Amino acid sequence: MRTLLSVVVPVLNEERRLPATLVGLAYALRGVSRRTEIVVVDNGSTDRSAEVVRAHRAGPVPIRMIECAERGKGAAVRAGVLDTDSAFVGFCDADLATNMDALTPTLAHLFDGVNVVIGSRAHPMSDVRARHSVLRQAGAWAFRRAVGSLVPGVADTQCGFKFFDRATATAVFTPLRTTGFAFDVELLARAQQNGAVIAELPVRWTDVPGSTFSPMRDGFRSFAALREIRELLDRETVSAPVLSSDTVIAEVA
Repeated sequence: MRTLLSVVVPVLNEERRLPATLVGLAYALRGVSRRTEIVVVDNGSTDRSAEVVRAHRAGPVPIRMIECAERGKGAAVRAGVLDTDSAFVGFCDADLATNMDALTPTLAHLFDGVNVVIGSRAHPMSDVRARHSVLRQAGAWAFRRAVGSLVPGVADTQCGFKFFDRATATAVFTPLRTTGFAFDVELLARAQQNGAVIAELPVRWTDVPGSTFSPMRDGFRSFAALREIRELLDRETVSAPVLSSDTVIAEVA
């Protein structure tokens, strides 16, 4: 039987959070009537992350691990997604900042024909509990402004909860070149180019301490990546949309 849903989790030195993450994900997925799986992508961890995954007790939801030698969250997610053949595939962060109760409406929208479902902290019905510094808040605001021309109409490109139907996943992840934290922008820009129907979903999101994102180091790189993404997409010959005639961005209640 073909797997219905694969959930990819990129991991870099997450030995402390992984046990609870795997339990929480498996619990969220066990209510799905058809086959699901969790794919952990070890992105060069130097701690016991890989051992934690291998030692995790097998349950009704299969958990497997692959390795991605190319560093970067974008590279790890791409490797995980392209290693699956399920009908639907997506990814979430190892800290489970986005509550997994969003999975049920996500699947409902995918079954209804939505090509891309993304968690949106900017949705008016989202419950966001953030403890970011003033510097990080200012950087996030500036980043959203800069992203607007690349992915028009999408309020939150960076929430670590995104799911795709198989055709869309193949179309946007195969040519993905951004390996760092800004990879979501390239993904969504490519989805729009392909005429994808994109739905922003309200989420319960909690800022979890221990993020590997550095506002100074990674923030600067992310802004530089936006310019590279624009140049990359401008250089490419964009084929006619293959998913639908018009891109639709839906705010889902």
